[in-house]
Amino acid sequence: MTTQPTTAAEPWRDPAADPAERVRALMARMTLREKLAQLYGIWVGIDSAGEVAPHQHDFDDPAVDFDELVPHGIGQLTRVFGTRPVDPVIGARSLARTQRQITTGSRFGIPAVVHEECLTGLAAWQATIYPAPLSWGATFDPDLVRRMAARIGSTMRGLGVHQGLAPVLDVARDLRWGRIEETIGEDPYLVGAIGSAYVAGLESAGVIATLKHFVGYSASRAGRNLAPVSAGPREVADVLLPPFELALRAGARSVMSAYNDTDGVPAAADPTLLTDLLRDTYGFTGTVVADYFGVAFLHRLHGVAGDRGDAARQALTAGVDVELPTMDCYGEPLLAAVEGGAVDAAAVDRALERVLRQKCELGLLDADWAPEVPEEIDLDDAESRAVAREVAEKSIVLLHNDGTLPLSPGTRVAVVGPRADTPGAMLGCYSFPLHVGVHHPDVPFGVSVPTVVEALRSSFDVTYALGCPVTGGDDDGIAEAVAACESASVCVAVLGDRAGLFGGGTSGEGCDAPDLRLPGRQEELLEALLATGKPVVVVLLSGRPYELSRQLPRLAAVVCGFYPGEEGAAALSGVLSGQINPSGRLPVSFPAAGASQPSTYLAAPLGHRSEVSTVDPSPLFPFGHGLSYAPATWVDVSATGSLWPTDGVCRVRVSLRNDHARATTEVVQVYLHDPVAEVARPERQLIAARRVSLEPGTATVVDIALHADLTSYTGRAGRRLVEPGDVELRVGTSSEQIVATLHCTLTGSRRFVGFDRVMAPEFGS
Repeated sequence: MTTQPTTAAEPWRDPAADPAERVRALMARMTLREKLAQLYGIWVGIDSAGEVAPHQHDFDDPAVDFDELVPHGIGQLTRVFGTRPVDPVIGARSLARTQRQITTGSRFGIPAVVHEECLTGLAAWQATIYPAPLSWGATFDPDLVRRMAARIGSTMRGLGVHQGLAPVLDVARDLRWGRIEETIGEDPYLVGAIGSAYVAGLESAGVIATLKHFVGYSASRAGRNLAPVSAGPREVADVLLPPFELALRAGARSVMSAYNDTDGVPAAADPTLLTDLLRDTYGFTGTVVADYFGVAFLHRLHGVAGDRGDAARQALTAGVDVELPTMDCYGEPLLAAVEGGAVDAAAVDRALERVLRQKCELGLLDADWAPEVPEEIDLDDAESRAVAREVAEKSIVLLHNDGTLPLSPGTRVAVVGPRADTPGAMLGCYSFPLHVGVHHPDVPFGVSVPTVVEALRSSFDVTYALGCPVTGGDDDGIAEAVAACESASVCVAVLGDRAGLFGGGTSGEGCDAPDLRLPGRQEELLEALLATGKPVVVVLLSGRPYELSRQLPRLAAVVCGFYPGEEGAAALSGVLSGQINPSGRLPVSFPAAGASQPSTYLAAPLGHRSEVSTVDPSPLFPFGHGLSYAPATWVDVSATGSLWPTDGVCRVRVSLRNDHARATTEVVQVYLHDPVAEVARPERQLIAARRVSLEPGTATVVDIALHADLTSYTGRAGRRLVEPGDVELRVGTSSEQIVATLHCTLTGSRRFVGFDRVMAPEFGS
């Protein structure tokens, strides 16, 4: 396209000018309709897309005419690559043409921000499919996740995509929730450390990271999607908000408001949340975008708005700057509300200023901006696959092993189960094949995703039998699997979930579980395999933990992968064969007997086992648990002293040694126990974790500097405080396996701390 030169009459096009002045100059010339056009997205093809957002079918409105909208401008383009399978080169060229239409067909020539989903990599056909976020948490490796996100961001930016709708920073609260697979785990420190690393990586590539879902979404009652949230202000402040605080510090430039209501107030209409807290307290200056159709839901679902204009008023006033995914409430309804005096025009200008400032940051207002189209595009290059492989390998968790693993080369292995020989077993619900491709069954995956059976055949003598699907099945199928097991030396039963959306799977958005038993007839299949007397190794490929307590004493081993992505089968094969020493750790605890205990390890004393209840909530496998073929030797754990100033640092030193002939990895975990506090606090809570690699015969010392701010919590008055008194630092390999307990006394005056507090430990070695 021919770019327009910078003139004195168009100061907003000058990249050397002050951004605030550029934005003010542009806003002063815009009509109300042109301003509103910057505050909504357009989803071309929504009427032909599959169901990828809640209640999407209610909004399939073909009446939105792109050509009629262009003269006023368009703020955002929704899922250009993630609506249907599109060849990357063709898609990039089409996007460039669309941007030219927008810039040449509107008065000010402002390009649209293009956003895409990127939870397991860019959700586009032929793009690398990385492990799901629960696998990121299992790595306990922020640096690796940062590298992964940088690769994802580079891919997106190369296509002309400016904004990614990730990461999910919801802390898992009820393991029955379908979106557990999209979370990073059940601990706020882990979610914050991994999530902020993802943000840093994506932003380093020039792509806007969007934090979601702000806030409370994962704390829904009974683990039901889009259900009300009854979390109190202390749970919100101490469990749900810290990951967002860390990610904002990492440079996130966008936040997505959540669908839920908390104590009756929908997040998208809550100025206390979106303005008072996010803007005034946290100092956030980026954009707040609505979750898909979230503004309209104020009217259609929540019942707090009388019509679409009222929904627009409430959301805009609360602090939602951009309506996604497509024009609805922020179009004609908001226009009428402003012109009729129901909405203050200043609220429009407030949102517009944020949107245009962000476009200024992206270079979209510069005079020389033009869409670029690479001649060749490889969305699944060797480097991306290598990073996906590394994340997968470091995320696989060995939960149990009686010595059967690793398997010897050439072993006769019966590989059975519904997840053994299907590529989709490796993928989460936000991967392109399961999110979009499922609506186009004639289109191939677009990337190579080997199955467990295919991967194991390179090392073992493999026979395969399905046994049963994830749900359904018959006796003949189970009998076939039993026969295969009886003829082999070892049986590998690959069980778990089918990821999907809104009832299309057993895990994923809208696929909540009534309990935590294995779906369908899988437990029946497992019992039949165990009855053969052959060693049975369970490989669990799932989006949530499942209850295995009845079978565990009879199982030879249990290996878990939380949707490990396109390279997941190779990683699993490496662990089973011993080529890879397993190093993943659980980001969520596994339930014990009962199958319906949804709570996480973050429980106050009354949330643990007691004599006054017949229900035991103790986990089968605790948070942070993970075994190794060559575990590190813990030599010593010490602190610099027992006195810890309330404004100072306590240093913990952990000495480790590898006494084996192969490399190993340990994840050093530090938990805080506060025996006496103003309020009932978790019995233990993670405040530091460090992944440590050791070559054969080597030793290391891990230094961990813990600022007293890490002991802070929200007191009775609603303020976060650090108080003097005795605490314990429990250092170990999981929340239950504690190697040493260090007794410390916080000394000095009581302190109140806020958003500027120290939120992360410092590490040395």
